[in-house]
Amino acid sequence: MDPLRRAIQHLARFPGVGEKTATRYAYWLLGQPPEVAEGLADAIRGLRSSIRECSSCYDLTEALLCRRCNDPSRDDRLICVVERPQDIAAIDACSDFRGRYHVLHGALNPLVGVGPDQLRIGGLLERASGAQEVILATDPDVDGDTTALFLARALKARGIKVTRLAHGVSVGTEIEFADRVSLRRALDNRREI
Repeated sequence: MDPLRRAIQHLARFPGVGEKTATRYAYWLLGQPPEVAEGLADAIRGLRSSIRECSSCYDLTEALLCRRCNDPSRDDRLICVVERPQDIAAIDACSDFRGRYHVLHGALNPLVGVGPDQLRIGGLLERASGAQEVILATDPDVDGDTTALFLARALKARGIKVTRLAHGVSVGTEIEFADRVSLRRALDNRREI
């Protein structure tokens, strides 16, 4: 297979990138100075060789502990559980959360063989022993809800307060255009004002 076709096939593996976009990327790379493609290749190699899971929260980092786990100003009594490392960045970008994080690296899905042993649940249960509250910030879908329910039962059995992110209608959405599930959750999660 020629190098151009091979590059297109590899680029098309990226999430959200189809063959047309991959083709545009490949031709764009061909139009750039050689150091652009070399820099990209080095960065990708660096991802695989330098990035590992934090030994405490399982976020991705270059060091043994990530920068958040190394931050002494964070509150050990509050742990926010997320499915993916990129969820941490989303929460950090929109809040002033100063607790600790824990990354599961997925959600329970028995249909595809993802059970508790495939996720970082054991580490969470160990860390949570000193926590006052664990916030479950899993996705608001079947797998995320299943994972949250499983974790809530395990954590409550240890006497730990468990909360879940509220779900419902997004800010800026007109009620008439909200989907039924979001609207139902918004009603279920309503609060007094």
